[in-house]
Amino acid sequence: MKIDIGITETGRHALVEPLSRLLADTYTVYLKTHNFHWNVTGPMFTTLHNLFMAQYTELSLAVDEIAERIRALGAPAPGSYADFARLSTVRDAEGVPRAQDMITTLVADHGTLVATARGVVEAAEAAGDIVSVDLATRRTDVSQKAAWMLRSHLEG
Repeated sequence: MKIDIGITETGRHALVEPLSRLLADTYTVYLKTHNFHWNVTGPMFTTLHNLFMAQYTELSLAVDEIAERIRALGAPAPGSYADFARLSTVRDAEGVPRAQDMITTLVADHGTLVATARGVVEAAEAAGDIVSVDLATRRTDVSQKAAWMLRSHLEG
């Protein structure tokens, strides 16, 4: 079936890979943040437990939005651990790090999400896809804010 959403077929195909990478990176950060929420210990337990929950909840909604954008462009959304492992530039956490290391790791991961989202912006601008530009811009804003909130726990 022909998809007529104001973006050429070539443009739509060019967007699938960067959006799939953003989906995989976002899902990996979601999973890692959820893991840290379950396993954080120490004097900042309550604060970090709650912050991680707020962040993984937001990330879970983002995963759905990104996947649905891929579907709207006419492609299947990757959805398996194998797909995400192949596509993601964010790596899984090993073991249970200390709370400070959890924070440092997530700050770096949100930096990766920002870089990945910028790749989506570039591809979407080239394809004339304002919806994907908007989605990636919002994801950039959310990750920059999340990183700032996490970094704030490392100060002082």
